Amino acid sequence: MGKYYRKTMGIYKNINDLSGAMALLAWDQETYMPTKGASSRGQQLGTVSSLIHDMLTSVEMRSVLEKTRSETLTTNQKINIREISRKSDRSIKIPVTLVRKLAETSSAAIGVWVEARKNNDFKAFAPWIDKLVNLQQETAEAVGYDDEPYDALIDEYEPGITTKQVIAIFDSIRDPLVDLVNNIQKSHFRPRTDFLEKNYPVKNQQQIASHLAKIMGFDFESGRIDISAHPFCTNMGINDVRLTNRYDKNLPTQSLYGIIHEVGHALYEQGLDPAHEGTPRGSSVSLGIHESQSRLWENMVGRSRAFWRYFFPVFSATFPENLIGITEEEIYAAVNEVKPSLIRVEADEITYNLHIILRFEIERGLFTKEYTAADLPAIWAEKMKSLMGLKPPDYRTGILQDIHWSHGSFGYFPTYTLGNIYAAQLYNTATQELPKLNDDIAHGNFLPLREWLKQKIHRPGMTHSPAQLIEHITSKPISTNYFLTYIRNKYNPLYSL
Repeated sequence: MGKYYRKTMGIYKNINDLSGAMALLAWDQETYMPTKGASSRGQQLGTVSSLIHDMLTSVEMRSVLEKTRSETLTTNQKINIREISRKSDRSIKIPVTLVRKLAETSSAAIGVWVEARKNNDFKAFAPWIDKLVNLQQETAEAVGYDDEPYDALIDEYEPGITTKQVIAIFDSIRDPLVDLVNNIQKSHFRPRTDFLEKNYPVKNQQQIASHLAKIMGFDFESGRIDISAHPFCTNMGINDVRLTNRYDKNLPTQSLYGIIHEVGHALYEQGLDPAHEGTPRGSSVSLGIHESQSRLWENMVGRSRAFWRYFFPVFSATFPENLIGITEEEIYAAVNEVKPSLIRVEADEITYNLHIILRFEIERGLFTKEYTAADLPAIWAEKMKSLMGLKPPDYRTGILQDIHWSHGSFGYFPTYTLGNIYAAQLYNTATQELPKLNDDIAHGNFLPLREWLKQKIHRPGMTHSPAQLIEHITSKPISTNYFLTYIRNKYNPLYSL
């Protein structure tokens, strides 16, 4: 190991430690922190983010990175230097004062969003959207872009992809999905769902969540499950992966699919190569790839017939009075009901993508200056009507339902649908390489799939870019055809189309 490479990695390991501390502060903010702690927490997050920025852009880091390039490096070492250079190159373009301002503003905005959502008061939150958009506009201008500011923002979450590419992907699925939803709405078949609206005690839902997490392979000695307003997964290291869920006694599927989704994320973090912990080589590729893991588990596994063949007896034994006379086929149909709804996180796997397209178009409009925050409720209502034929009755079920904008996370939303598209392509390959996969799932044996994902996706870390990784595993470039085929093959028979 060359001395300059060793020095580079020493600095980066310190940066990684600070990133873990920052993740812990953010996790606490959304779980146990007292409400009045928001101001102090914002300052703390601002300080840590500034320290990380300073270390990434320091003269010492730039010097050792440059000298490392003259050393003979192994393949894994080249990956680390490539990714650290990319982070440093981006960071050095962003003033540290802007980094601190973003951290402090987003920390304060989270608390404002929580209260605004509770009080159905968009006017209280609107100025914070404008503040965060302006700050992220500054970020985009500092980083630079080829076509439009949004390119610089989305690249932070899905390296290598452009706004034009996202538009092309979304355009290829928009009309087919809208047409399929319309055909389903015209179908005479309507799944029975009344039994999922009864009283499902939260305590029992939590038991179910723990059971599913365990059999999916979540290591409780290296992680924990808590409660938050918006489910999420974060990590301070391979052996400290934390996820949250939320529970509604009259909506058991919310916590059921919430836990499967978040465990999908957690398995990625716990499945990274421990030999490379704390380095880019031992880190996840992108948010789109991360989302492919959670959506693959949530939808392709958790909403499959094979899954309910295993899980229906477990679910029935936990809530026997609510499921008297209900069949496995009825509950399979119920959890796959396609029905346009107002809330993204409660949407079915078809209309979910229309929710993402709506948010992407709004975000892009904010950065092309077509919209301001004051325009958003009307724009939201118009797009919701166009895509799903619905009109939000209030802000809480419309423009205020997501926490992402309070984080300043513009460019994040497209990764959800990119994840769905990646997931379908990956799962198609998994079923070919694991011929007993459906039988395994039907018997509650999820470990073969977890191991396949670990070896194919988790262990390689950042060896490949998102596009390279998909093609490396599936032998095909990224395509929406797999997702559209999966959706049609599943829902056409269910709704007799």
